[in-house]
Amino acid sequence: MELIAQNLVKKYPQAQKNAVDGLSLHLKKGVYGLLGANGAGKTTLMRMLCGILRPESGTIALDGMDVSTEGYRAFLGYLPQDFGYYPEFTGMDFLLYLSALKGLDKRQAREEAQRLLSLVSLAESANRKIRTFSGGMKQRLGIAQALIGRPRLLILDEPTAGLDPRERVRFRELIAEVGRQNIVLLSTHIVTDIEQIADVVLIMKDGRLIWQGKWEAGYKNLEAFYLEQFD
Repeated sequence: MELIAQNLVKKYPQAQKNAVDGLSLHLKKGVYGLLGANGAGKTTLMRMLCGILRPESGTIALDGMDVSTEGYRAFLGYLPQDFGYYPEFTGMDFLLYLSALKGLDKRQAREEAQRLLSLVSLAESANRKIRTFSGGMKQRLGIAQALIGRPRLLILDEPTAGLDPRERVRFRELIAEVGRQNIVLLSTHIVTDIEQIADVVLIMKDGRLIWQGKWEAGYKNLEAFYLEQFD
């Protein structure tokens, strides 16, 4: 399995520079941690990889399937930084609804919803309305919806925002497990999360990829190294 993005360029109207500027990626199975200052182009890149934004130029394909195709979307799971939900839905109803949109029948949808609610420790709150959830609970529900259908490509934008330290540890364990057989790309400002679980670290600056590699504990502190790139 491989995700190949070649020479991606994205510019917003009236912007002085490209949000993403000739960026290429070649990702295989594993967890990829994406770092970069605000405005580096991380979210724009991830939205292009999800097919939400169309690049001015460049190509994106998963195992040869173009990002614009139904086949690509069928293998994609995505958690945006601010994911949308229906506050009057219960957690169970929300996952059933999204499972149906993914093409699961009623039995499969219920089994998947139950599995994911348990996975993110929300089984006991399955019948509560989402508007009553805490911020951390909503974030866990967002992680659950991104995992519907066992996606082969999982893209997560600030997935640990709002999670307490114990929940972050559980999340890291979950993502490490998913990354053993799939491609996971996650962006976060919490450098220690990436240091703990990423097989490969990616650092963006001004729309470009300025560093990519395996992070070895013997290098130095990842946060210190990351901050050096922006001095």
